[in-house]
Amino acid sequence: MKRPTIQDLADASGVSVATVDRVLNGRHRVREETARRVYNAAASIGYHAVGLLRQRVFQDLPHHRLGFLLQRPTQSFYQTLAREIEHAAHAHTTSRITAQVEYATASTPAAIIETLKLLASRNQAIALVGPDYPAVAAEVEALKARGIPTFSILSDLASGVRQGYVGLNNRKVGRTAAWMIAKAAKRPGKVVCFVGSHRYHGHELREIGFRSYFRENAPEFEVLETLINLETPEITHEATVNLLKEHPDLVGFYVCGGGMEGAISAVREEGLAGKLVVVVNELTPDSHSALADDVVTMAIATPVKSLCSELVTLMTASIGSEGDAVPGQSFLPFDIYTSENI
Repeated sequence: MKRPTIQDLADASGVSVATVDRVLNGRHRVREETARRVYNAAASIGYHAVGLLRQRVFQDLPHHRLGFLLQRPTQSFYQTLAREIEHAAHAHTTSRITAQVEYATASTPAAIIETLKLLASRNQAIALVGPDYPAVAAEVEALKARGIPTFSILSDLASGVRQGYVGLNNRKVGRTAAWMIAKAAKRPGKVVCFVGSHRYHGHELREIGFRSYFRENAPEFEVLETLINLETPEITHEATVNLLKEHPDLVGFYVCGGGMEGAISAVREEGLAGKLVVVVNELTPDSHSALADDVVTMAIATPVKSLCSELVTLMTASIGSEGDAVPGQSFLPFDIYTSENI
C-alpha cells in the first residue's frame, strides 16, 4: 500500500501543501482550527508524521496524567475498554493526556488498594471498575484528601467520596433484560439471574431491576435464587448445566456480568439453542456468534467509545477543581443487540 504523501494530506485537509508544511515545521503560526484539521486528516489517512503533527498542534496545551484500574485483562471486553481509553486520551483536544492502564492482580480489597496507590503515585486523577468494599472506599477518601479525584466506572463504588460515576443506569439494564425474557418466552416458567458478586454494586442493581420487573409486570414467572458466578466461564458453565438439569421448566436466564462464555457453551452442549431466552451483557466475539446461532436472544452493551470520551473529559475537568465541577453520575444510553442487528 502506497504511503500517503504531503499532497495527500493537503487534499484530505482541504488546505495547501504550504500550509501543511507550516504546521509540520512550526515556522509560522497557523490558526488552531486549521492545525487541528491537518492533524485529524493525518490521523485518518495514516500519514507517517502524525506523531510530529500531534506534538506541534498540542504543544501549548496543559499536560494531564490519568490512571485507570481495570479488571480481568484477558477478557475481550476489558481489552476493548483499554484500547478505547487510549483512543479517547489521544483524541482529547483541550489537553495532552498520558493514560496509564493497570489491572488489579485480584478483586480483593488489598489488591485493589495496592494498584490504586501505584496509580496515585503517578497520576492526577484515577478511574476504576471493581467491587465495593469499605476498605476501598476509605482509600478513595484518602486520595480525595490528597487532591486526587477518583471516578467509578461501569459499577459504582465508594458512594459519597468518589468524584463521579460513569456508566449505565444498571437498574434499567436489569429491567430491560427481564422485559426481553418475559416478552420472548413461549410460556411462563422459571427464570434466573447470574451475578459476579454482590459486592459489585452494578450487578446488585441489575438483579434488583430484574426481579422488580417480574414482580410488577410478569408475576406468572418464578424468579429463582440468584446465582453467583464470580464472572468466570468455568463456574458459569457448571452452574448452567446444573440449573438446566434441576429445572426442566426453566424458560430463560440473564448473565448480568462476566462469565457468559460458560453459559453459552452449556446451552450449546445441551442442544437448547432457540429454546431458552438468554440475555447477556456486552457484545464480544462470543456473544456475537451466540446471537448469530440463536443461543443468545439479546446482548445489552455499554457504548464503550462514548463512555471513555466522557470519562476522560470529566477526569481532566476535575483536576484542581472543586468537587461540584463535574456531575456525580453520568448515565449513558445502552445499546441493544439481537440476531437481526449484529
